[in-house]
Amino acid sequence: MTAGMNPRPGNTQVFDPLLRLLHWGLALCVVLLIATSQLAEVFEHGVAEDTMWSLHILSGYGLALTLLARVLWGLVGPASARWRDLWHPAVWHHALLDRRRPRTHRIGHDALASLAYLLAYGIMVLMILTGLVLAASEFNAGPLAGGPADMTTLADWLEDPHEFGFGLMLGYVGLHLAALVFHQSRGERVAQSMISGRQYPRTPHD
Repeated sequence: MTAGMNPRPGNTQVFDPLLRLLHWGLALCVVLLIATSQLAEVFEHGVAEDTMWSLHILSGYGLALTLLARVLWGLVGPASARWRDLWHPAVWHHALLDRRRPRTHRIGHDALASLAYLLAYGIMVLMILTGLVLAASEFNAGPLAGGPADMTTLADWLEDPHEFGFGLMLGYVGLHLAALVFHQSRGERVAQSMISGRQYPRTPHD
């Protein structure tokens, strides 16, 4: 998008296909990670438990690769995919002081929601790093398998942070879904933007 352009929302592609694909890829991996971990608890001590944990580990690899692709696309992709499109400290500061949602709208990622996205990416990094150690220690799987003899001790230290990250991710998913419902109720078609790539104007009476 050329600097200085002021495209009309709904008439211009804002989010490119790869960005949207990565967005839904991350969402799918997170859902699979949550589902497989919970199903593994349900089928504990059964044959299905091992299958669920194997799928959980594979989903973790998928999350790591997709997140890596998102990081790289944030460096070389189009304007709306760049990391600078998610970085709005002045807006966050004013929102914290005013304790209300900013009234301004912009082309690209919502300035306030961007903070939640960045926090979510940070949680994903925590989950991936701790998960790699746990997979190596408990299942002898992954790139760290067969590592140092004290891997078990390290895994014991990282188990609580992994569980904490899991709780944070559950909270983020709930908050994200609630925000989508909120925006939809105000006529803001946020979810559709990550399907079509277009950014729609607010139309309360659609």
